[in-house]
Amino acid sequence: MNKNLLAAHMAKAGDTQKDLADAIGTSLSWLNAKLNGKQNADFSTSEVKIIVDRYKLKPKEVYDIFFAEKVS
Repeated sequence: MNKNLLAAHMAKAGDTQKDLADAIGTSLSWLNAKLNGKQNADFSTSEVKIIVDRYKLKPKEVYDIFFAEKVS
């Protein structure tokens, strides 16, 4: 999960984390768990679809945010 890339799309759309939490139907604290990979919290397929539609993400952007692993 590349939370910085997702945050960039959120900022571009003028969204806060609270806005995204409301859009996907979760609490702000649970969204933060998902963003930070805590408590085995992952985005569901339906949540990813909402995010893709909300920020008009292209397939590569979806891959880069949700599937590409950061390599240092």
